[in-house]
Amino acid sequence: MKRILIAIATASFALTTQAADLKKGEELVNKSGCIACHGEGLNKPLAPEYPKLAGQHADYLYAALKAYKVTNNPNIGRSNAIMAGQVAQFSNKDLQDMAAYIANLPGTLVMKK
Repeated sequence: MKRILIAIATASFALTTQAADLKKGEELVNKSGCIACHGEGLNKPLAPEYPKLAGQHADYLYAALKAYKVTNNPNIGRSNAIMAGQVAQFSNKDLQDMAAYIANLPGTLVMKK
């Protein structure tokens, strides 16, 4: 758990040290075909186990995307072969741009009180 918190804190710091390029993020999201699984506007997943991405916090999205690149540490990485293959082609800066773009999309997530 401590390692996960350190990874998230590091990812959050990385987001604040570099400005994200929303236009490039949009191009990369469109190029990668995210809508094939996450649906229109990244808000209508094709299967219930796929998350709605639009409107989620950029730092969370970046940390999650980056975690798919970790293949040799089950305490930090995420185990999903499809997503691991998707993110492998992108640099961390690309993932940051994608996360910022997705975070700026209108989302339908509802927080229940």
